Amino acid sequence: MIWVQKDVRLSAVSRGFHLVTREIERGVPELSDIGTGLAHVFIQHTSASLTLNENASSDVRRDFESWFNRAVPEDADYWTHTTEGPDDMPAHIKASLLGPSLTIPVRDGSFHVGTWQGIYLCEHRDSGGPRTVTVTAFGEESS
Repeated sequence: MIWVQKDVRLSAVSRGFHLVTREIERGVPELSDIGTGLAHVFIQHTSASLTLNENASSDVRRDFESWFNRAVPEDADYWTHTTEGPDDMPAHIKASLLGPSLTIPVRDGSFHVGTWQGIYLCEHRDSGGPRTVTVTAFGEESS
């Protein structure tokens, strides 16, 4: 049985939904030693989140951003947590809706996701900065 836990620092990106599957896999080279297992990917921030979705069309990522901006507007008159800027409280709400973590199967040394699936870093702030995800993976050693 193999256990590994690594922090992977993701580069700062603009607000939006960004594919980071391969970046996370590269940050945990020990995944290549796992034949069958699980990986838990957890983002250590309250204004960004993770989700698993379409990895081929960038239109999907833009549509996610458009929908979330309409569903959780920055200019709502009911926000009281405003000292960190107009995008902060909406970012917390968006992050709570999507969640901070994913559990993904590992097979033959990499994330075992569908053909059209990828991990998104969902950046909900205009200037969120670099983000850190903790990946905890375990499983049977490759044969």
